[in-house]
Amino acid sequence: MGNRHPIFTDEHEMLRDSLRRFIATEVAPHADEWEKQGCFPHTELFKRFGELGFLGINLPEKYGGSEAGFVASVVFAEEMGGCNSGGVAASIGLQANIALPYVADNGTEEQKQKYLIPGVKGELIGSLGVTEPGAGSDVASIRTSAVRDGDEYVINGSKMFITNGGIADYVILAAKTDKEAGHSGITLFLVDKGTPGFSVSRELDKLGWRTCNTAELAFEDVRVPRSAMLGEENKGFYSIMAHFQEERLYLAVGSVCGAQKARELASGYAKERVQFGRPIANFQVTRHKIADMATEIEAARQLVYNTIRMYVEQEDCQAEVAMCKLFACEMATRVIDQAIQIFGGYGYMMEYPVQRQWRDARINTIGGGTSEIQREIIGRLLLQ
Repeated sequence: MGNRHPIFTDEHEMLRDSLRRFIATEVAPHADEWEKQGCFPHTELFKRFGELGFLGINLPEKYGGSEAGFVASVVFAEEMGGCNSGGVAASIGLQANIALPYVADNGTEEQKQKYLIPGVKGELIGSLGVTEPGAGSDVASIRTSAVRDGDEYVINGSKMFITNGGIADYVILAAKTDKEAGHSGITLFLVDKGTPGFSVSRELDKLGWRTCNTAELAFEDVRVPRSAMLGEENKGFYSIMAHFQEERLYLAVGSVCGAQKARELASGYAKERVQFGRPIANFQVTRHKIADMATEIEAARQLVYNTIRMYVEQEDCQAEVAMCKLFACEMATRVIDQAIQIFGGYGYMMEYPVQRQWRDARINTIGGGTSEIQREIIGRLLLQ
């Protein structure tokens, strides 16, 4: 609503226009088909995004990126909402905004040549392996271990709910290199697909993000060279926490966009659906629902944009990032639930897209640190 927010420039809007045109013509028209299939042609689509320069928006030019800055990546995250498939947006977004930045920020020159350059081209797909069957938001409690053996590390353990896990060419793996050190004993490794002992245990069947591959990974005496270490030994937790900031902002941005889409769908339906001789948009109860939805969306949007401004200007905004993640993601589930209510029985039918909006949005209060964790972060920071 209103004018363009000050965090965006003319260059950002040019990027937005090109992304919007591409997604509207080459991605969104296939969303229903891909949702039914439970997958999308990832090899072709990743390469197409790479060809157009959309996978390296905030990455160094030296490795094929455009160094357009974090706000440009926010534009990318917003426009990916137009895919009409949360799974496609999550899979591509994981590559562009999470996996590749890990390598760009922590990798050696050799690692950047091996993973970053083909990754920006969409020729090499990455995944991030942090969550485990027994360790989600509590990253420090992971049990996957990496034991030093000469110039190698021997990795044993498993990872759960790994986005792109079954289609990725490599995983950025968090493992304990010092079991007694808690969060100070975690190290990141780059583990290639096909490494002996590394396997996809199973691909997971999910409520939402249906087109996005999500898998459980197993590591049985997987040997990797010391050169596979990403960043410093025992410093992996700090890298994960730093990247969590951006991941949480992306999830908040996506939640605002999903809620906005659902509100637009509900408004359009309310104008057309006739009950008791008039469109349901003419009933005060419906207008008030729409008013509440629009107000919550705008409140979340302004909170998110202001926090992005703080983040870009390097202000201390750890609490605000957690507030964004908490408020925007929970707002989306409330708003989209009300959109389904406006659709009535049709909203519960799989042929209407509003149900997909709800299913795809529901994960956002869980992934990237649950709402409960965000409340804990906010409370701790306010009371310290």
